[in-house]
Amino acid sequence: MKKKKLNLSGAFAFILAVLVLLIFVPINLIVSYYDKGFDMTPSKKYTLNDKTVKLINDNSDKEIDLYFLYKLEKFKKAEASELLPLYHTLTQLDEFDNINLTCFNPNENAALTKELDPNNILSLEAGDLVVKCNNVSKKIAHGKFFQENQSGVREFAGEALIDSAIATCASGSLPAIYFLTGHGEKSIDGNLSSFALQLKAKDYDVQELDLEKEGSIPANAKIIYLVAPQKDLTEKEKDIILDYAENGGAISFLLDPCETEGRFYNIEAVMEYFGLILDYNIVTETSRANMLDDREYTQNENYFRVEYPAGSQYNSEFTQDLTSDLNYLISQGDYVAGIAYPRSLTEIPEDSFPGAAYTERSSIIKNISTTNAETGEPGYTTASKSMGGDEVTAQQADELLSGMALDFGYYSYNKESNAKMFVLGTSAPIDNDLLNVDVSGTQTLTLFSNTWLYDADVQFGVENKFNSYDKMTFRDAGEAKTVMAVVYVIPLIIAGIGVAVWLKRRHS
Repeated sequence: MKKKKLNLSGAFAFILAVLVLLIFVPINLIVSYYDKGFDMTPSKKYTLNDKTVKLINDNSDKEIDLYFLYKLEKFKKAEASELLPLYHTLTQLDEFDNINLTCFNPNENAALTKELDPNNILSLEAGDLVVKCNNVSKKIAHGKFFQENQSGVREFAGEALIDSAIATCASGSLPAIYFLTGHGEKSIDGNLSSFALQLKAKDYDVQELDLEKEGSIPANAKIIYLVAPQKDLTEKEKDIILDYAENGGAISFLLDPCETEGRFYNIEAVMEYFGLILDYNIVTETSRANMLDDREYTQNENYFRVEYPAGSQYNSEFTQDLTSDLNYLISQGDYVAGIAYPRSLTEIPEDSFPGAAYTERSSIIKNISTTNAETGEPGYTTASKSMGGDEVTAQQADELLSGMALDFGYYSYNKESNAKMFVLGTSAPIDNDLLNVDVSGTQTLTLFSNTWLYDADVQFGVENKFNSYDKMTFRDAGEAKTVMAVVYVIPLIIAGIGVAVWLKRRHS
């Protein structure tokens, strides 16, 4: 009689199941109790960067308040899973003793919203974050937490932005923009009041500065503006500004055409440091096809179409970029590429100024070429008329600058001193009395330029965080089928054989 084999498979399975319950259930309960998770993402999307931790610890003696205008519980819902990096960043920050996180619905708590922004400068909306410390507040707009890179990949930028806001507020002051006075300029309380409010909404402290009187540029100055001067800088002011540039300063000149006797030699000297020249003229448009409407909705030769040459995103010749994002917005119909009441600007030849070897310059606003209906040839229809300056500049403006390619704006970047200049041949796009929708592109460019001149959101080198995906590339369909067979089909066949053997021998 054949001996029956002892089958321990059932007992073994039962014992294995009991062991699993004894080992893994308690571990799961412990992990759940301590709410401990493990961030396995390559960019550590759900874990604070070491630089963030150091920043908080370095400011452990300061109370830092975070006000998030949204209910954090909503982030736990399945449809909000893509917002989890922000959820984990805020909850981990809240664990620090010196950080107080308050989350609320701005529609339900209008009083707190008003307290955070009493003058409605920040224009707070649901999803925004306000950081407060040392009586200084900085807003992070909800649309900035997640951004798309040039490849269209969605990245989490929130941690870097929060770090920057905490550092700024902990320092006790916002980055300051100073508008120079004493030369007949437009005032931030007058013609430039709307633009000043826009700068404040971007978390800049906006002030005026009489440089001749003060004798120096304040240490907290991040950008110096000179807007529509009617007379030249003094020799003393020129030297102070050039010293500021040598130490990496950022300068924005918006220079209207104006009737003056003689040239602005000291303004020219500052521009020469950056390889640029000021033309003494006013430029108008002669072709109705290129004219735009003024504030009275009347076609006006002083308002006309322009273009914004592409920067480094599309032109490898440059490392800086002020216009690509604006050009995209214009293509979407958000803004109009126009200018009003400009003078033209020119580059100094590369061998004619000292810093040429390490200065990057690029035109950022140009007149547009129009095809002649009769000849079919492209050409320029702008006209130049001399204004201010001397006999030499007047002859050049009247005889050489009409009907040709002209530049109305430049950026210049000195790579040795890190000094930056944004210069525009008009202040009309930011003047309350002259601004209209048809020059909105140039106004936006002027606003964008401040981020280029001084980016308050980039300080600690905390990189954006994103999902990383592995991918396979095949030479042809045959190779793809082979790989699929190895990865999927063969293991399935082996598994099938195993099941068949088990079925045949399960009672043996």
